[in-house]
Order: sequence, then structure tokens, then C-alpha cells
Amino acid sequence: MSKEHQKGPTRLAVVGGGVIGLTAAWRAAQAGYAVVLIDPNPGRGASWVAGGMLAPVTEAWPGEEDVLRLGEASLRQWPDFARELGAAGGEVGLYTGGTVVVGHDSADREQLATLASYLGELGREVEELTGRQLRKLEPGIGASIRSGLHVPGDLAVDARGLVHSLTKAALNVGVRFREQAASEVHPGRVRLDDGSDVDCDVVLLSAGAWSGLLHSALAHVVRPLKGEILRLRSRRGTLPPPSRTVRASVEGRPIYLVPKENDELVLGATQYEAGFDVEVTAGGVRDLLADAERVLPSIGEYALLECTAGSRAGSADNLPTIGWLEQDVLAATGHHRNGLLLAPITADAVLAHLAGAELPEYLAAAGPERWTRREVL
Repeated sequence: MSKEHQKGPTRLAVVGGGVIGLTAAWRAAQAGYAVVLIDPNPGRGASWVAGGMLAPVTEAWPGEEDVLRLGEASLRQWPDFARELGAAGGEVGLYTGGTVVVGHDSADREQLATLASYLGELGREVEELTGRQLRKLEPGIGASIRSGLHVPGDLAVDARGLVHSLTKAALNVGVRFREQAASEVHPGRVRLDDGSDVDCDVVLLSAGAWSGLLHSALAHVVRPLKGEILRLRSRRGTLPPPSRTVRASVEGRPIYLVPKENDELVLGATQYEAGFDVEVTAGGVRDLLADAERVLPSIGEYALLECTAGSRAGSADNLPTIGWLEQDVLAATGHHRNGLLLAPITADAVLAHLAGAELPEYLAAAGPERWTRREVL
């Protein structure tokens, strides 16, 4: 439901303290709203365990053009966004080296060829490389990898540095943090788990995978998808981590390896339909390491620092849901694997909705009314 606010609400309650909620809260407070952010443990959900890839091109696939357009539009904002946020809350750790995409076996390489062809048709910059050329870029890639792609335009960010910076920036512009869980969302009111209420003019529901539990319009739209990640560090005598993000397909299973400061590396891509289970499984760790070793053989000698799991907010079409659910209840959720990437443009969309401004077509595609249309069809 669209709604114009002639003067703008004075009080905004943001439910959810991940990167999406934090960014929207910061931007809204900058714009003059009185903002309270409601989350039992701000910044420690899926955002805390994210790999940090800002990679709409290498995430692209035929049939998901709306996802690609939205991602690319947000990616273009990221350098300025990171600079402004760095000044407001501290360095976010933006990596500009691009992405290398590799396939392990013949079927994986066919998938790479499909991706390269698709991106070429769209006019996106992508370079096809032989195994030797790949290893010239990234010496740690194993000899069994015979071909790949280089996508220089992709970025990456330190997810935890981003969370810290957003939290500080939000506090600096007057966002109040209420560290409790929301149990219900209503127009003008958020019920907390202790039975008390937070009154407001507008609610922004940005609770990630939990959003579907808080409003009936999202009950069958947003679902939790379990993801496990490992943090590792190279040791003396081992090859250092790659300088670029490495995405790989190993017998059809996707993995990613994202370099971090201090010779650290984030490894991830397990994904399960497991409800809100966030326990790390031994099998998940085993599979991630086994697949990663086939791409980056030296990883078997790295120090294993951390094993973590989180619940991403999945959606049926991989687009987020951004827009009015009902009068005075606005959604910004369902970002799946792209929450960090889409944070700047989602915050812009939230402010546009609050002001009653017209949205660009690539943002309009993420509106919640698309789910109602599909039910009718």
C-alpha cells in the first residue's frame, strides 16, 4: 500500500538491527526522523556472519534481471556510501579487487560458460581466463582448476566492520536502541516481548528472516535459510589468502572465499532449509573445507578461527520486499544473500516511501504488491 506523508512522521520504529535496519535508521535520523531501533542483539544476526561480497554480476543468472539491475544500482552507490559512513562511524573495510569465478569439473565449467555468455549479452565486463591466467592472478588456486572468469567491478566489505561503523554512525545522529525482541507489529505500535509497547508514527519492519513472524503479509514471503561460514587465517609457511574474492562451483556446490585483513579468509555458501536452526554442523564444516581445498589447496594448513551459522531472509524470487504492507507499516526485508550489497539503495527506498516520492523502476520491482498479484494469478 502506498502512502504519502505530507510533513513526514516524527517517530520511526525500526524493527531489526542488521545492516538493513541499521542503515535505514542512520539515514532516517539524518533526514530528521526521531528513530528507535528495536532488536535484542543489534548487528549480531545474519549480518555478523555474512561473507561481505558486493557482487551482483557474479550472482547473476538468466531470469533474474530485476535482481541484477537492483544490485548494480546499489553497487554504484557503495564507494560514496563507504566514504560517508567511514567519516561518520569508522572505516568499513571496502575491498576493490573484484571477483574470480572458477569451476572444478566439466559441468561446473559449462555453468561458467553460461554465466559468461549471459553477462556478455547484458554488456557486463567479464574476462574469460585459462587456468594459467587464473594462477597468475591468484597463485593459490589449484592446478586442477582449468578455467575461470575475472569480474573486476565487484567489491567486498568487512561485514563486522560495517556493523560497527553503522552502529556508531546511528548513535551519533541520535538513534535510540531498544535491546528487546518485538513480538507483534501494528500501525503506530510495536509490541515487545515483555508486553510493553513502543509507540511511533511509522514502523519499518526489517527483521530479516524473522519478518514473516511479525506481519501476516510476509508469512509466506520471507523464510529463513541457514548459512554456515568459517573464518580462517593463513599460517607461516602457507600461501596467503587470495587478494580477490574467489567464487567457485565444485560438482555443482557453490562456495566463496573472501579475503579479510590480517591474512584472514571467510569461507562459506552452505545453505539449508532448516528453519531458525543456527547450530553449526560437523558435516557442514567438513563439506565446506573439502570443497575449498579443491579450489585453494593450501587452505587445509590454515588455522581455523571460527565456525558460525546464521539465518538469511530468503524470498521466492531472490528480490527483497520493500514497500508498504499497510498504512504506517513499511517493509524492508527478504534480501537473501544481498543484504550488505543492497543496504544503500534500500535505505534510499525507505526514505522515498516515507516522503511519498516516486521510485525508479528497478526499485518498484521489489514492492510487496507483487506477491498479491501472484496470488490473484
